[in-house]
Amino acid sequence: MAQEADLDLVEVAPTARPPVCKLMDYGKFKYESAVKARESRKNQTQTIVKEIKLRPKIDPHDYGTKKGHVERFLKAGDKVKVTIMFRGREQSRPELGFRLLQKLADDVTELGFVESQPKQDGRNMIMVIGPHRRKPEAKAAQAPAPSRPVPSPRSEAQTQVATAEPAVETSAPAPTDA
Repeated sequence: MAQEADLDLVEVAPTARPPVCKLMDYGKFKYESAVKARESRKNQTQTIVKEIKLRPKIDPHDYGTKKGHVERFLKAGDKVKVTIMFRGREQSRPELGFRLLQKLADDVTELGFVESQPKQDGRNMIMVIGPHRRKPEAKAAQAPAPSRPVPSPRSEAQTQVATAEPAVETSAPAPTDA
């Protein structure tokens, strides 16, 4: 029957009792399933985690720079993993790192939220901040680059003619020997 209709007999559900088969064009079926898989991958967004490393005794200017990086990452729709590295005697004062992470979280509340609270992990203290908006929305919110008006060929030709006019030379009368 399948050969008469120039179709393939495809087993759709082999585990069912009785097994289910279907008459279809198998090449077309494989193509359509590949298109569906491609569409589903296109709609997925990969979560990218950026990392910023700080020290408990960070200078205010350096803190501002690092905070700017965190803001940029959150605006792009990426998660940020903030790590505070403790060394030597700093390890006995984890509250300094905790306060620094809380200050950073308060400074970027309009762009993101604390996904995982600060926790000590050996010599490091880690906190993850996630963006409020999702990545496709962030990309759509960015304004497109302003475009220059494209001159028409006619106006371009007129400007070339106007600038390419030859200079008219006027000759002075020749001096006479009189």
